[in-house]
Amino acid sequence: MPPASQPVPDTKKRDVSLYRFFAPGGLLSRTHPAYEFRRGQLQMAQAVEQALEEKRHLIVEAGTGTGKTLAYLVPVIRSGKRVIISTGTKNLQEQLFHKDIPFLEQALFPNGEGKLNVCYMKGRNNYLCRKKLYDLTDQPVLSGLEEIEHYRAIAAWEKVTQTGDRAELASLPEASALWHKIDARSDTCLGQKCSAWDRCFITEMHRKAMESDIIIVNHHLFFADLSIKQQAEYAPDAGILPEAGAVIFDEAHELEDIAGSYFGVSVSNARFEELCRDVEISLQRNHMLSASLSGALKSLRERALFFFALLPQGDGRFAFESRREFTEENGDEFLGLQQALTRLGSELESLPSKPEEVFNFARRTQELQVQLGFLMESEDRNTVFWIERRRGGRDTLNVFLQATPIDVAPILKTCLFDKLECAVLTSATLAVGGSFEYMRRRLGLEHAREAVLPSHFDYENQALFYVPPDIPDPRTPQFVAKAADRIRRLLEITRGRAFVLFTSYAQMNAVYHRLLGELEFPMLLQGDAPKTALLEEFRLTPHAVLFATSSFWQGVDVQGEQLSCVIIDRLPFAVPSDPVVAARVKSIDADGGNAFFQYQVPAAVITLKQGFGRLIRSLHDRGLLALLDNRILKKQYGRVFVESLPPYRRTTDLKQVEEFFGIG
Repeated sequence: MPPASQPVPDTKKRDVSLYRFFAPGGLLSRTHPAYEFRRGQLQMAQAVEQALEEKRHLIVEAGTGTGKTLAYLVPVIRSGKRVIISTGTKNLQEQLFHKDIPFLEQALFPNGEGKLNVCYMKGRNNYLCRKKLYDLTDQPVLSGLEEIEHYRAIAAWEKVTQTGDRAELASLPEASALWHKIDARSDTCLGQKCSAWDRCFITEMHRKAMESDIIIVNHHLFFADLSIKQQAEYAPDAGILPEAGAVIFDEAHELEDIAGSYFGVSVSNARFEELCRDVEISLQRNHMLSASLSGALKSLRERALFFFALLPQGDGRFAFESRREFTEENGDEFLGLQQALTRLGSELESLPSKPEEVFNFARRTQELQVQLGFLMESEDRNTVFWIERRRGGRDTLNVFLQATPIDVAPILKTCLFDKLECAVLTSATLAVGGSFEYMRRRLGLEHAREAVLPSHFDYENQALFYVPPDIPDPRTPQFVAKAADRIRRLLEITRGRAFVLFTSYAQMNAVYHRLLGELEFPMLLQGDAPKTALLEEFRLTPHAVLFATSSFWQGVDVQGEQLSCVIIDRLPFAVPSDPVVAARVKSIDADGGNAFFQYQVPAAVITLKQGFGRLIRSLHDRGLLALLDNRILKKQYGRVFVESLPPYRRTTDLKQVEEFFGIG
């Protein structure tokens, strides 16, 4: 395999400058049906090409409408380096692989004289594990008619699929319990010792990646892979992503939270139950489930059930500040759970003529023991320990013990940016007040070139930004009633056609139920259907209004008059009681900083920019942006928000909103 930075064959490169490609009369104008010259797109492409050539990091904010995917893809293709492109969403992955790459391939090689070697990779749980499916065939463990139907559909599909990607199974529900039993997640992977290794979809995906010049992944897969490599101290066979000459991070504003989750530790009651279930099924199938092993599994289940029931009570996510006191009071139960893990590990080790999966079970048992010990006993000052309770399938309650790095910057600096030749971070929302200081500090990104590129859109004429001066502070009890009244009036003016976005489910539900029956427009509520189904219904329903929370603030694209208004209830500050947020605030303040201005305000600015970014998605879009939180006008920090937003036309006068829509 050639090194990552070795040029690809000459047929991959065209003797054409970036200007001649993007400029009027250039190759892009002759091949793209909706071509428009975008100066920001050309500037970004030139900056990316320079970063790749000079092996420098680059952070670039490219406003919506810049055309940033082509702006980094063309220099990547011209560079001759193997490049990983990491996206924020699977939707963007699919756009790159199924739309942008084929377009560029046709534009650059119209006569078929060349071909781009591109690979598209998702997380392992998106792919079928053939061995698990075959094991289920030999000894089915299916619950009810629904699982039997799902099994038959998957078994038939397995015979014809080339990728094993569950996205091909359109009829399979997102929450399929059966898929969880047969996906290719690494916990149960036997690697090269698996009997289905030669036909494994993960093996095939890895082979394609090794042969590809462009590898398209998402942030979750990238950081899962990086975390595995770190734990394995860069063992040659660790992870599935090959070494690359550069990494492009699209939607880079998400990196801190995603990286934090993969460099942390999580242990749940569900992991204990899954381990016991997998051991039981495997050993029964191999006629090796002895009385002593059954006893070890029974003991582990009971100990885990008791231990997780003893953990402090609370709703949602909350800090586990009493770990030392808990361990002192419940030391026998903690020790008993550790001993149950030791007993199971010993039983597995003592099995004669073990099938290969038993070694994997022993590894998982030891991993649980080490991670549980870290969670209960570690004194790492850069880690926040917390608990989360959430409902699983069939209304089961899962309890998660979590540890998350408070500051991921040192980790990312050491294991990512210091090791990469070139990293390009891009998004429509990275700068705060025109500066990248916040993002660089949070990610540990040093010595990077910077660029803030304007959007292609005419925001001053396409969007009106309205803030009502007379609504109470959103922290007061009077806010919901007044906000609901103003939302109703705004929707009457815009004739629906709106996203109403909230910072909490409680606020969303309260306003929705106040307006239910009072609005003449179809009302859609997040949670009543899957996200994709709600979006499709919104697009197809004239004058619809969608009430939603955080998952609709980004990665949603509705063009045209169907979305003519985005209303946001309040400035989107992160919940201060969230354990990770609280720990980061405390850490910054303890180091002599000002967490509010250094962390909380900038994070809220980027979230607000993401929410408002739902409205103007093309040169022909036009509409209203409303923020019902007038602290943006009254508080000192409000100026940071205003200076960070695009140059929308602004008003506090409802009459100007009416005039904007031709009323009055």
